[in-house]
Amino acid sequence: MTIKLAKYLPDPFILGILSMIMLAWLFPGIGGENSFFNLKEITQYGIALLFFFYGLRLSPEKLVSDLKNWRLHLVIQSVTFIVFPFLVLLFRPFLRGTDNEVLWLAVFFLAALPSTVSSSVVMVSIAKGNIPSAIFNASISGVIGIVVTPLLMGFFLEKQAEAFDFGGVMANLLITILLPVIAGLLLHRFWGNWATRNNRYLSL
Repeated sequence: MTIKLAKYLPDPFILGILSMIMLAWLFPGIGGENSFFNLKEITQYGIALLFFFYGLRLSPEKLVSDLKNWRLHLVIQSVTFIVFPFLVLLFRPFLRGTDNEVLWLAVFFLAALPSTVSSSVVMVSIAKGNIPSAIFNASISGVIGIVVTPLLMGFFLEKQAEAFDFGGVMANLLITILLPVIAGLLLHRFWGNWATRNNRYLSL
């Protein structure tokens, strides 16, 4: 009975997201500039630790093999930067010139953005999918988005926003994702079996 009930309960990660939304609604401003802790720094450390554990569980041989699957990578990037924006673009004729055009623009912006690195990999991990490919595609998506997202938005915005800080984005990608993954891969031969055995607790 307990096992059957567990099948229908929401994933703890989803419950965590909903809990954070409720917490932010009840106590707005936590982690802001005037808060007693810096939420941005905590988030960066958390993401780095997350990807270190992913790298620790990855086999270098499997990683190399998955990175060669260029067809998979092409499909993922095409869906992210072509299919999603195109689907939202289909609704523009119905909202153009109305009060809801700004709402459409906001949704189009979301469709033109690259995937969120940490969330993408976490969701793939929950689904027991291909984590090496998820890490690669989520990372490369962030780099592609630096160019593609402003280009897509430029067709619908009269004034261009400030240019992206390409160096800052690359440095953040390197420090919070690539270096922790590489460190985990290097330590896989020593701690890989331990990380696999304790996957449940590391995921939590």
